[in-house]
Amino acid sequence: MIKVIYEDNHLLVVEKPVNILSQGDDTNDKDMVNLLKQYVKEKYNKPGNVYIGLVHRLDRPVGGVMVFAKTSKAASRLSDQVRTKTLKKTYRAVIHGTMNKESDTLKDYLYKNKKTNMVSVVKKDHKEAKNAELSYKTLSTKGKFSLVEIDLKTGRPHQIRVQFSSRKHPLFGDQRYGQDVNKVGQQIALWSHKIEIDHPTTKERMEFVCEPPQEHPWNLFVK
Repeated sequence: MIKVIYEDNHLLVVEKPVNILSQGDDTNDKDMVNLLKQYVKEKYNKPGNVYIGLVHRLDRPVGGVMVFAKTSKAASRLSDQVRTKTLKKTYRAVIHGTMNKESDTLKDYLYKNKKTNMVSVVKKDHKEAKNAELSYKTLSTKGKFSLVEIDLKTGRPHQIRVQFSSRKHPLFGDQRYGQDVNKVGQQIALWSHKIEIDHPTTKERMEFVCEPPQEHPWNLFVK
């Protein structure tokens, strides 16, 4: 059962479980868009097709707060906010080690190899380079791990994972960009913690928060 954080006629804000796709792909595995269509259909006894607009994505292994639109008008207004960066996304992650600075802005150029689905840091003049920027602050350090809060400025594929890994601080559980320090089967410790938006019709500023699960390694940092 999907946990609903907020719902009205225009918005559906939910907690995406880990390892569920944001939208359907060739695997035909469960995905958020279809799960939410089913939820709306059952809750309101809606016949026929139900509209659920995907406004932003989370990588399959990443859980946390996601905003969906219930009308095409809301979807287009929220997509505008993604473009103009008024839709603000804050993530939490557990990384190996401790960053040199307690807080900083990381700027890189990233290239995604479509054949291998791997992203790497490249020079600015690489013909397919895309700029990537995030700010982070370290909230806590316990033993070999640190809990960081990330303000994502650009939404590039695998961006958070690659930017930290390229500085020798890969995310806990990341098999792809930290295979030398993580064990197979570990769940990546990256979580969509907070989303801020302007409501698509009332224009009211809204904030939705979703805490990471109380399990390892997140529970190392419980206050």
